[in-house]
Amino acid sequence: MQTTFTEAQLQKPDTARSNQILRACVHCGFCTATCPTYQVLGDELDSPRGRIYLIKDMLENERVPDETTVKHIDRCLSCLACMTTCPSGVHYMHLVDHARAYIEENYDRPWSDRALRWLLARILPYPGRFRLALLGAKIGRPFARVLPDPRLRAMLEMAPKQIPPVSRNDDPQSFAAQAPRRKRVALMTGCAQKALNTDINDATIRLLTRLGCEVVVAKGAGCCGALTHHMGKTDESHASAVGNIRAWTAEMAGDGLDAIVINTSGCGTTVKDYGHMFRNDPLAQDAAKVSAIAMDISELLMTLDLPEGPDTGLTVAYHAACSLQHGQKIKTHPKTLLKRAGFTVAEPADSHLCCGSAGTYNLMQPEISGQLKARKVRTLEAVKPDVIAAGNIGCMMQIGSGTGVPVVHTVELLDWASGGPKPRALTAE
Repeated sequence: MQTTFTEAQLQKPDTARSNQILRACVHCGFCTATCPTYQVLGDELDSPRGRIYLIKDMLENERVPDETTVKHIDRCLSCLACMTTCPSGVHYMHLVDHARAYIEENYDRPWSDRALRWLLARILPYPGRFRLALLGAKIGRPFARVLPDPRLRAMLEMAPKQIPPVSRNDDPQSFAAQAPRRKRVALMTGCAQKALNTDINDATIRLLTRLGCEVVVAKGAGCCGALTHHMGKTDESHASAVGNIRAWTAEMAGDGLDAIVINTSGCGTTVKDYGHMFRNDPLAQDAAKVSAIAMDISELLMTLDLPEGPDTGLTVAYHAACSLQHGQKIKTHPKTLLKRAGFTVAEPADSHLCCGSAGTYNLMQPEISGQLKARKVRTLEAVKPDVIAAGNIGCMMQIGSGTGVPVVHTVELLDWASGGPKPRALTAE
């Protein structure tokens, strides 16, 4: 694709990066075949190729974003299926991230949009606040039908029936290896996950210590910044990332770290991108070090000789989170581990397509998200599973709200198969 950015424009690092990405695009349209919003809406502007044209025009002309451009960019899930499909290596993620930051800086949204985005940015990354909000939503859920804004209804309906008590395992501390120590790893405990489901981190700690890892929860680490990053709120997202970079590099400089393990794949995609996010920052070197040792839990477990288990007799429908299969290019590890642990693994049709969760997408675009959820649930239930497994809390909440099949994190099943307790979602049957 030809571009006409001026030399002055290309002095801006984000614009220079977007120029590289735009020039890689050859208009082939392969991306439209795997774009969930294009499949649902059938509008070229709701495909990656269409959005690329809109972004190019907006950035080249440095114009104030118009309502049409903002609408179609907002409808993007950032599922990154287009990056998996693209034969030209177009790094759509960095391009749409730049577009969102540009829109946030230059577009005056309606007051209701500004208020909702402000609210989400002030609640979701903070587990204490989020927990209180979930309690409020649980109380307000009976009144959801009378609310005029579908986004507010979606916020009330997302609250789980039961809000778990705080897990003290999420506090800064170190957990000793229960076998000869092989690695020292930092566990990213996250933000929203700590309020929605404390079993995931607890299972991760049990499993890793059983396999010979010392597990550290670093003081000062928290939200990865993904939630605000995808809203274009760069200052807020970078502030969250800085806290993590400093916390983890302090551990590296102390007793050392072999890995930073992440069990929420949406967070993992962002942490692995810290090196790019901070490439022109004084923290560039430290950010690159963090990104270099960041690992999804499935990546780490593949190095730890998880013991083979007997046949459990359970069929697991594995949901491949977009941030894991497209963002991090991890496709086989979770399935390999589940099979090794004794589960029968079934994959749904169209496993490359998004479930519609996508961070805050299900709250800000509930209609499109609902259509994607319904399709995903149909394909998962079609394989007649005993349980559904996923590696991302957002996907788990999204799918769980649309099916009666228990939904658990992959690591919960692996922990159970190797000596841990039965996942709570299975004992509730």
